[in-house]
Amino acid sequence: MAKIIVTDKMAPEGIEYLKSKGFQVDTPFGISHEELLEVIGDYDAIIVRSATKVNKEVIEQAVNLKVAGRAGNGIDNIDVDECTRRGIAVVNTPEGNIMAAAEMGVAMAFSIFRNIPQAHYAAKNKDFRRSKFVGEELDGKIAGIIGIGKIGSIVSKKLLGVGMKVVGYDPYASDERFKQLGITRCETLEDLLRISDLITLHIPKSPQNVGLIGEKEIKICKKGVRIVNVARGGMIDEKALYNAIVDGHVAAAALDVQETEPNFTKKPEEQDYWNPLLELDNVVFTPHLGASTKEANYNVSIGVAKLVESVLNGELVPAVNMPPISGNISDLKPYIDLAEKLGSIYYQAEKDRVTRIEVIYSGDVGQLPTKPITLSVVKGFLQSAGDPDVNYINAELKLKELGVNLIESKSSGIEKYTNLITVKFTNIKKDLSVSGTVFAKDVVRIVDFFGYELDFEPAPHVIALQNRDIPGIIGKVGTLLGENNINIDAMQWSRNRRKDKAVSFISVDADVSDELLQKLREIDGVLIASRLRF
Repeated sequence: MAKIIVTDKMAPEGIEYLKSKGFQVDTPFGISHEELLEVIGDYDAIIVRSATKVNKEVIEQAVNLKVAGRAGNGIDNIDVDECTRRGIAVVNTPEGNIMAAAEMGVAMAFSIFRNIPQAHYAAKNKDFRRSKFVGEELDGKIAGIIGIGKIGSIVSKKLLGVGMKVVGYDPYASDERFKQLGITRCETLEDLLRISDLITLHIPKSPQNVGLIGEKEIKICKKGVRIVNVARGGMIDEKALYNAIVDGHVAAAALDVQETEPNFTKKPEEQDYWNPLLELDNVVFTPHLGASTKEANYNVSIGVAKLVESVLNGELVPAVNMPPISGNISDLKPYIDLAEKLGSIYYQAEKDRVTRIEVIYSGDVGQLPTKPITLSVVKGFLQSAGDPDVNYINAELKLKELGVNLIESKSSGIEKYTNLITVKFTNIKKDLSVSGTVFAKDVVRIVDFFGYELDFEPAPHVIALQNRDIPGIIGKVGTLLGENNINIDAMQWSRNRRKDKAVSFISVDADVSDELLQKLREIDGVLIASRLRF
């Protein structure tokens, strides 16, 4: 039974889902870093939100870890590079909380333009002097959005809806994207800072974005600008922001995230966190609530649970440290299954060391994102070579460590099949190829085996024979299998071009013992007898 540890609080539906699938799930919410180091070695998966840091120190102790899941959008608290080196999948749920985060950004903007939190706090303390809380309207003012991805795009639409003029800065977005959103493009960050009455950040935290808005950038801004950050802490220099608010250059700020965040589970009397920005009345300071809605909590909880389940079951998922997969993974699944089977054939039938693998895509399959399919070939190949720990994350790295070159090529021309995957294995003596195709949507067939044409459905238990092309071989094989109570489900055979040798693929209903395999090899005329498992 796989063991999963959930260290940050998330909606119970995801936890119950994993338990219903037979996993052991432990939930020490708020566990300390030191305590995590002591226990992480026992777990196959870890699920976190934003508080727990899955850093190199943790990963080094996580000897059984197969997947690290983030119930949310970012992955800055997970060392993705170290996970990749160790074959640990990193998954997150970027779609689950985008509406919640966008609405939080807009709510923060209203709060600091209309002084809503300050007025509420005053009223709770019987101070109803409304003249203290005169605000400004958003209508007609300029909102500058840094990052127009999924969250930034929603924010732009909502702010346009309340009458703001919206400009955006995103060096990676196309002009067409800006036109679709109906907002004006700023070519540089400085251009946006100069004209914006409201600045709101919606970008991932990356090395180039740390300290994105510092003292120099704040000085470029309009006097009286308001700043919102519900993305990630550390992208605004908090000391520079503090000074700019104190001297009046920045009118107000709303921060849902901070450079260093508090422990979100400690009681007030236990809390030792402090930030100078908390001293300022015109700073709205919230404890990372961007994704904290019932809907978002449910979405990210169920979403990450299903991804973790899939990884632990050995399935392909859109992991952060996988090559990008466009479109629907279900469309790729039959090709992925076929590719893994093709890759697994070599070491089940041959012994000579492979020096190169070439995966050739012909026909329609070449139009699909082929990188995951190629990784499936490598995964099947290494598993058949006796590596039980290979997965989609570490397959290419493990192959490189063996000194095996991997090549991928495509061909639009094809004669017999609308799609064909060919895997060419080069060993120290020769090249050997296997090919397969997918009929309809999901009917997988092996159509070439080391130069022998056939049409064979890979089954769980298969006997592959090579024999001299003489009469009586098939009858002898069938008799021997029958004498050992082995039923034949299907059989395919093929001659080579010289018609002096033939191969047979025999699907049987049970695994074949070493002893029976040896008896097959002893039949007069049988040259090779191999056991294939698909």
